[in-house]
Amino acid sequence: MAEEKKKSAAKASSGKSTGKKAPAADKKAQSGSYEARLKTLYRDEIAGALKKEFGFTTPMQIPKIEKIVVSAGVGDAITNKKFLDSAVSELEQITGQKVMRTKARKSIANFKIRAGQEIGAKVTLRGNRMYEFLDRLVNVALPRVKDFRGISPKAFDGRGNYSLGIDEQIIFPEIDYDKIERVRGLNVAIVTTAPNDEQARSLLRSFGMPFSKE
Repeated sequence: MAEEKKKSAAKASSGKSTGKKAPAADKKAQSGSYEARLKTLYRDEIAGALKKEFGFTTPMQIPKIEKIVVSAGVGDAITNKKFLDSAVSELEQITGQKVMRTKARKSIANFKIRAGQEIGAKVTLRGNRMYEFLDRLVNVALPRVKDFRGISPKAFDGRGNYSLGIDEQIIFPEIDYDKIERVRGLNVAIVTTAPNDEQARSLLRSFGMPFSKE
C-alpha cells in the first residue's frame, strides 16, 4: 500500500513539472524564429534604398519606425462606461495587444469631465506587432475606406512623425459590425527616427503607405 502511494506521488510530481515547462517552450518556439514581413522587407531592401537615396554613410543614420501609437477618444464614456469597455475591446482585437485606458488630466465643467476620469484608450506597438499592424493598415484596412483616394502626405509634424485619423474602426477586418456598440474613429501616430519630414515620407512610402498626389 505504501509502495503504491509513493509511485502515484512520483507520477503527480513529474506531471506538474512537465506542465510548467511546456508553455515556456511553446513561447520560445513562437518568438524565436518569427519575423514580421515588413520587418524583413525593411532590413533586406528598404534600409539599403534609403541609404542610397539620401547618401547616408552609417547605418545609424538610416531612418526607421520606432513605434506606432493607436488611440481612441471615448467622450461618451462619461455617461456610459460601457462605451469605453467596447472601445478597449475593439482596440485589443485590432492590435493584438493589451490596451491602456487614458484619464482626463484636468476637470472641464462644460463637458462634465472630472480630473482622473477614464475618457479614452491607447496602445503602443513596437517590434513584430508594430510591423504586423502597419502591414494590415496599408494592405487591408485603408483600401476598404469608401472612395479611398490616398492619405495626406502633409500630416507630418516637422520632426518625422506622421499622424493619421481614421473615421471608422470597421475598416479593420477584425471588427464585426454587428457586435460593436457604435462606429467610432481612431488616431494612428507613427513615430520614426527620421530628423525631418522628407526622410520620414520616403520611409513610409517604401512600406507602401498610399499617399495621395501632392
